[in-house]
Amino acid sequence: MPKETAVYTHGHHESVLRSHTWRTAANSAAYLLGSIRPHMKILDIGCGPGTITADLAALVPDGHVTGVDRAPEILEQARATAADRGLTNVGFAVADVHALQYPDDTFCVVHAHQVLQHVGDPVQALREMRRVTRPGGFIAARDGDYGAMTWYPASGGLDGWLDLYRRVARANGGEPDAGRRLRSWALRAGLRDITATSSTWTFATAEERAWWSGLWADRTLASAYADRATEGGHATTDGLRAVSDAWREWGRQEDGWFSVLHGEILCRKNV
Repeated sequence: MPKETAVYTHGHHESVLRSHTWRTAANSAAYLLGSIRPHMKILDIGCGPGTITADLAALVPDGHVTGVDRAPEILEQARATAADRGLTNVGFAVADVHALQYPDDTFCVVHAHQVLQHVGDPVQALREMRRVTRPGGFIAARDGDYGAMTWYPASGGLDGWLDLYRRVARANGGEPDAGRRLRSWALRAGLRDITATSSTWTFATAEERAWWSGLWADRTLASAYADRATEGGHATTDGLRAVSDAWREWGRQEDGWFSVLHGEILCRKNV
């Protein structure tokens, strides 16, 4: 049975969850929302703290959403998110996308946001997502593409951050430039009815710059990513401190602008 070989680069430090809990179906799954119907049964893979999962559950009042993640500890936060919103049509479980425990043809929609960039075998993951999707249903995935991220003004420190992050992520078994590869992976997984799109997150106001730069400055020093960067020999503590400082310096620039490109695939499972 296939097993995951990648390590989740970010971990679940507060600086990581600061970003994850900001995510909504509107800002992270807009490409999918037009295909959702009130009766649908949805599987949300890599649900993390459950904010997107809860939004999806609100869109299927006559259906049900199951959120799954490999990290049991984060599911408690996801359950709390759903409970705070009074949702009763949502549940959570531990699962590995490479070998899902659900029968064939179970779900109307199988969704994964920022997951395939972190897994050991994204093609096998998509095969599993396809397997548990009902004929006529949808397989949906959205992933960032680090190599396509861009910002202003120019910053040698952020250039260094990007190079470091991509090296750490690949050493962990993932693919940080996943967004551009989603359609290729889907084709290799046997999917043919594929709509490939892209969308961005953009951080430009003073508040947005402070938030985005602050969470990356903190993540660079205090998260599992920081540990993996130093333990893997990719960076020193002083080097990480310099990257963190570069993030804060960029965040103070009045004309600062940062854009995160995402690739998206919406695949219909043939009947």
